Amino acid sequence: MESVHSLSIMSRFPLLHYLILISLFIAAETANTRTITTDQDALLALKAHITHDPTNFLAKNWNTSAPVCNWTGVTCDVHSHKVTALNISGLNLTGTIPSQLGNLSSLQSLDLSFNRLSGSIPSAIFTTYTLKDVSFRENQLTGVFPSFIFNKSSLQHLDFSRNTLSGEIPANICSSLPFLDYLYLSKNMLHGGIPSTLSNCTYLRILSLAYNDFSGAVPKDIGNLTKLMGLYLGRNRLQGEIPREFGNLAELEQMSLAENNLQGGIPQELGNLTKLEILELFESNLTGEIPHELGNLSGLGTLALYYNFLTGEIPSEIGNLRNLEELDLSHNKLVGTVPAAIFNVSTLKRLGLQNNFLSGCLSSISDARLLNLEGLYLWGNNFSGTIPRFIFNASKLFQLSLAMNSFFGFIPNTFGNLRNLKWLTLYDNYLTSSTPELSFLSSLSNCKSLTHLSLSNNPLDSVLSRTSVSNLSHSLKELYMSNCNVSGGILEEITNLTNLTAINLGDNKLNGSIPITLGKLQKLQYLGLENNKLEGSIPDGICCSVELYKLELGGNKLSGSIPVCFSNLASLRILSLDSNKLTSIPLNFWNLKDILYLNFSSNFLTGPLPLEIGNLKVLVGIDLSMNNFSGVIPTEIGGLKNLEYLFLGYNRLQGPIPDSFGDLISLKFLNLSNNNLSGAIPASLEKLSYLENLNLSFNKLEGEIPRGGPFGNFSVESFEGNELLCGSPNLQVPPCKTSNHHTLWKNSLLLRIVLPLSAIFMIVVILLILRYRQKGKRPSNDANMPSIATWRTFSHLELCRATDGFSENNLIGRGGFGSVYKARLGDGMEVAVKVFNLQCGRALKGFDVECEMMKSIRHQNLIKVISTCSNEEFKALVLEYMPHGSLEKYMYSRNYILDIFQRLNIMIDVASALEYLHFGYSAPIIHCDLKPSNVLLDDNMVAHLSDFSIAKLLTGEDQSMTQTQTLATIGYMAPEYGREGRVSTNGDVYSFGIMLMETFTGKKPTDEFFNGEMTLKHWVNDWLPISTMEVVDANLLSQEDIHFVAKEQCVSCVFNLAMECTVESPEQRINAREIDLAYIEQKQKQKQKLEKGKVVVGARTTKEKGNIWLWLELVVGAGSTKERGNIWLWLELVARARSTKEMKRKIFGCGWSSWVKLDRRRKGKGKYLGGAPGTKKMGNIWQVKTATFLALTKRCV
Repeated sequence: MESVHSLSIMSRFPLLHYLILISLFIAAETANTRTITTDQDALLALKAHITHDPTNFLAKNWNTSAPVCNWTGVTCDVHSHKVTALNISGLNLTGTIPSQLGNLSSLQSLDLSFNRLSGSIPSAIFTTYTLKDVSFRENQLTGVFPSFIFNKSSLQHLDFSRNTLSGEIPANICSSLPFLDYLYLSKNMLHGGIPSTLSNCTYLRILSLAYNDFSGAVPKDIGNLTKLMGLYLGRNRLQGEIPREFGNLAELEQMSLAENNLQGGIPQELGNLTKLEILELFESNLTGEIPHELGNLSGLGTLALYYNFLTGEIPSEIGNLRNLEELDLSHNKLVGTVPAAIFNVSTLKRLGLQNNFLSGCLSSISDARLLNLEGLYLWGNNFSGTIPRFIFNASKLFQLSLAMNSFFGFIPNTFGNLRNLKWLTLYDNYLTSSTPELSFLSSLSNCKSLTHLSLSNNPLDSVLSRTSVSNLSHSLKELYMSNCNVSGGILEEITNLTNLTAINLGDNKLNGSIPITLGKLQKLQYLGLENNKLEGSIPDGICCSVELYKLELGGNKLSGSIPVCFSNLASLRILSLDSNKLTSIPLNFWNLKDILYLNFSSNFLTGPLPLEIGNLKVLVGIDLSMNNFSGVIPTEIGGLKNLEYLFLGYNRLQGPIPDSFGDLISLKFLNLSNNNLSGAIPASLEKLSYLENLNLSFNKLEGEIPRGGPFGNFSVESFEGNELLCGSPNLQVPPCKTSNHHTLWKNSLLLRIVLPLSAIFMIVVILLILRYRQKGKRPSNDANMPSIATWRTFSHLELCRATDGFSENNLIGRGGFGSVYKARLGDGMEVAVKVFNLQCGRALKGFDVECEMMKSIRHQNLIKVISTCSNEEFKALVLEYMPHGSLEKYMYSRNYILDIFQRLNIMIDVASALEYLHFGYSAPIIHCDLKPSNVLLDDNMVAHLSDFSIAKLLTGEDQSMTQTQTLATIGYMAPEYGREGRVSTNGDVYSFGIMLMETFTGKKPTDEFFNGEMTLKHWVNDWLPISTMEVVDANLLSQEDIHFVAKEQCVSCVFNLAMECTVESPEQRINAREIDLAYIEQKQKQKQKLEKGKVVVGARTTKEKGNIWLWLELVVGAGSTKERGNIWLWLELVARARSTKEMKRKIFGCGWSSWVKLDRRRKGKGKYLGGAPGTKKMGNIWQVKTATFLALTKRCV
């Protein structure tokens, strides 16, 4: 009835019906218009906040005359006409983001990426409930990472990368954003830890947090994100190991953990990621071997593991990666050969194996198919053989580096096949030219794009020919051919290569003059022609190369004046004209105010030093030594605040040392020797806190030598030859005269202070002597050590005469720091002279370390330092001469054979020396380079350890340190040194263990027999439990030897000790003190065994021999000296016993019942009696096992 009534009313009032409908329509349209107007206002607010629009994009496209939905970059819903998407990316807009964007109530996607928007991110934007995708990528947004975005559960795609946002990622990120599938936060300033709760974002497909400052461990819970396709955590400060759980990320296609501070190795579980296309783990401190399981990653296109500490061989399984385009294993510690299968990966574009320890002959690989290879980097390894042919089939190759290897043979002309070649480096090999005219250079004429060519340090033994030089590519920018034994003149044709920026032809045999036409090379920045035979004057044409930065013409026969036009070379920073015949420097030269290094030494330059030197305000080093400069030293030099090296020695300078030198605050080296300088040494020099080396010798200086600042570090060599100097007695100068009042004051001080202190000192010395005598542990080591009071230095001339001018005939050996010569002094004494190589950057430091330590290190098994010789140009140590040479000489010479006792004694000597180095001081001295060549033998075949004082003296409780300069020898170095560059006393023990194995096997650890995983240590360890005979030196053991058993047991004990020395973990190795005791004890045991072994010779039967050896075995197994003595006593009694019963009674003093009781308890563990009581076969009783005898010892003795 109600409905009928309603229809009745509507039928009676049709006008009312239409009015209601019209009003509803009008209301809806009004609301719609209001929404569109609101969206328009929001966009206009954004336009208003843009301060720079380089393309006028907004002005052209955002105009109120057109509907908002027609504006470029704006997307609207087709029904509601509301803005749903805004994309104005990549317009380089400058400005800020307005909060009005939050009024876009239907907005789903906002993309403002690739602009220059700054300021903070408004929170109002994230009040829109429909928002799903936000990208502010690559702007200049700042402020703390916005936590309010996590109130938007609708967000799926978030990209804030490449801004400068700071703060931490909230731990509840995934509880607020359950549907998040893309999170890009890379290249910001975010810090803190990576939340493990990210694993709750189960839809996450991309996680990019790279290039921030995140720290802490990599969360293993990330391994639960099974939908993850991209993981980017590189360039942070993450620590710990790579989680094995990452092997569960089955959908992962790209992973980068590079440039972090990780530990441990590469988990083999990563081999489960079969969809992985990119794996980047470079520069992450990773150790261990490359897992073979990586060969399962069949889709892998990039494998980047460079700059780690990876060891072992390259897995052959990597050759199975048939989609691999980039393989970079460079800058690790990989060894062995390169698997041939890798050279068959036809998809490879870049192969980087440089700077490892790889070896082998690549020329034997004939079937390589590197058709797509663009870059091949093999430099810095140990590859040998000729240059492999397969390289010339890689027609797309544009970068090739084979430098720093041992390749030999002719440089092939087939390099011309590589038409795309841009970069070719072959330096530091043994390559030669097939013709005297360097014909292979002509073949490079096909390489039209070649820009870099480096052939330095190869014995080319050729002549520069016009044909070969003129055929070089005109695109060539860098040409390096130094130290190639190239002769002839510098050809003018080289000046046709007008794009050249660098030329180095130094250290050759080039003659003639420098071409005037070199000035045609106007792009030239570096010209190196040093150490040739060039003559004539320096041509003015060089000045046309106005971009010249470095010019090296030293070591030639150039004459005349330095060209006046050099003052125009405004870009010049390094100039070396030393060791020529130049006579003058133009005054305007000193206008080169930006020059950094000058070397004019060893010329014929004359006249006073110009005051204008003071103009060179940025000068770092200047060497004007060995010329004929005269006059006084300009005080203006004191204004050179950046000067570190100043060499004015061997001139005719006079007058005082300027007091202004005290203002040279950066000075490290100062040499004013061999001049006519007079007056006092300025006290202002005490302010030079960085001064390391001072040479004022052979002048006419007078007065007191300063004591403050760096002067406490200088020795007599710094001041010798100045007869009027006075000061400290340790500088070998007379004491300075003082007034009577001062003398009285000194006497008073002596009586009141010095004498009581001296008395205390004497008491301490006496107590120490008494304690030392009571200790009675070790003989004196000072017997042959020269007294400090008689210590004197030698001049260079004396040593030169003693070595016949350092003749090669007197050369004993060469090492990392220099050479050692045999010398005969004026008094007939034979010594060894160790001359340091000053060209080696470590030599000066090494010398200082040795000189500092040589006065205190004294031991009968260490090489003794007799004296020193030192000046700026020459440094040497005078050492005790060892007539028998090194242990290495005896080990590997057919003329000498060391028996087992000699080898044992030598190693005892080394162990004794090592113990002294490690425990003889409050801080241990680490040798760092134990090897047979550093063990020298005197007339009595006593071993003396050499080169010990080059090691680092450690201080503090931590007895290890990180070592980067003193290199150990491959094969002897401890594994932790190879992985981490870390040295310690434990590392010396490891090297001793290796040397121990080498001494008794006769095989070097670097023998060709050992390769890959088979090392000397592994070889000995594998055979030790099976048969010592398989590894011992054949000269030591023979089964026909009557002492064979004793010797074999001795060698076995030696090898067991070597194993204890070479335990992988440094902390688990025995120390040097334990080594020393173990050797002495072993030696005693061996002597005892061989003394008793004489009985065996007189034995009547084989059984009797065996019994006697069994007695000896019991002695070796004794647990203490007392126990051992008891066993020997028993043996003596047994020898006189007439029956078994008497033997038992005499030995044990126990009744028969003791034997029976013991027999019952042990239940037949040893056959005590081979027969019935009363048996007279003495041998049977000795069938008792060693352990049983030791038990009887404690019970019955």
